[in-house]
Amino acid sequence: MASLSDEYDIGRLRLTSGESRSVELFTGVDLFELGADRYEVAPDPVGFRLDIDRTTGYGYAFRLRFSAALHGPCMRCLEPAEPSFEVDIREIDQPGGGEELTSPYLADGILDVHSWVREALSLALPSQVLCRPACAGLCTQCGVNLNADPEHAHPAPPDPRWAKLSELDLNVDRDD
Repeated sequence: MASLSDEYDIGRLRLTSGESRSVELFTGVDLFELGADRYEVAPDPVGFRLDIDRTTGYGYAFRLRFSAALHGPCMRCLEPAEPSFEVDIREIDQPGGGEELTSPYLADGILDVHSWVREALSLALPSQVLCRPACAGLCTQCGVNLNADPEHAHPAPPDPRWAKLSELDLNVDRDD
């Protein structure tokens, strides 16, 4: 059975160059606030697989894999949305390799899996959380859900360029 953990001590594995291990862990993920809406992550806690490879020069290569879903309102129609995501992300930490080879999640042999899982999920999120890919949203004039009534329409307003013509009184009796 996997354990619940926000951090993982990779030093206790005592890996030597070329060795690797895979561990199954769980961590909680905080709510996401996107715009004015809040989204819960499911399952809670999120189960993930962490692959740890020891590289030469006291470095590590990490791979994180998990599935998760968000639960909250659709950003177009406000109905419940539950999109799911498959996350597969990698990190490298190679001492002396420069900033691009330094993992922000590893410090003194402790891997911050809580932060990494949350940030990896946030990178997998689309720009809009939708109930379905083809969500039609709400009518901009009256707020009707266009998914429930796809034929919903309003009469087009008159062209403002012709507005002055409505002021003409064409029913005038003329005595010529």
